[in-house]
Amino acid sequence: MKMKLFVMAVALLSGAILKGQTNDNCVVNTLLNSFSERSYTTEPVTDQQLEMILDCGIKAPSGMNKQPWKFTVVRDEASMKEAISDAIAGNVLIIVSGAEAANGSTPDFDCGLATQNMFAAAHGLGLGARIYASPAGRINEKKDLFQIPSGYKAIVVLRVGNPDKTVDAVSAATPRKKVEEIVNYWK
Repeated sequence: MKMKLFVMAVALLSGAILKGQTNDNCVVNTLLNSFSERSYTTEPVTDQQLEMILDCGIKAPSGMNKQPWKFTVVRDEASMKEAISDAIAGNVLIIVSGAEAANGSTPDFDCGLATQNMFAAAHGLGLGARIYASPAGRINEKKDLFQIPSGYKAIVVLRVGNPDKTVDAVSAATPRKKVEEIVNYWK
C-alpha cells in the first residue's frame, strides 16, 4: 500500500494524473487529510522511507530547472535538538538549503516546492512531517556543524517521523479558512 501511495504521489507531481479525477485518488486524499504533526513516536524512519522522500524532493520543479537546493539529512539527536529545540527521538531532519540568489533565480521558492514534495511524500508513506522556517537562522550561524555548502543558506527544515496515532488533525490542527475567504473568481 505504501509503495502504491508513493507511485501515485510521483505520478501526480510529474503531471501524469489528469484533472477532473475525483478525490477517490489516494494522492488527493493524502493532501486533503495531511497536517503538520507535532507529536511523534520514537520509532525511527527507515532508510528506504528516507530515500523515497528525498527522491520526491529532487523531482520538484524549479525555475529554469536550476534545482538550486541541497538537502542535509540530520539523524544525530544532539544536532537535531540544537536545530529545532524539541523532543526529536526517532525523527529525521532534512535541512533544505538554497543557492544564494543570482540572475533572477528563485531558490527560496524552489526550495519551498522541494520541501512540499517531501512533506507530501512523507504523508503518503504514512509518516508525519512538519515544516519549520525559524530554525534556518540558527542553522546558518552554524553552517559548518550542519555541513551547509559554501554559497548556500538554510531556507527551511523538514521534520519527518512516525506520528503519534493518538493525535489527529481534528483535535490537533488549526482549522483551515473557508474557501470563500481565500478564493476569488474573476469574471
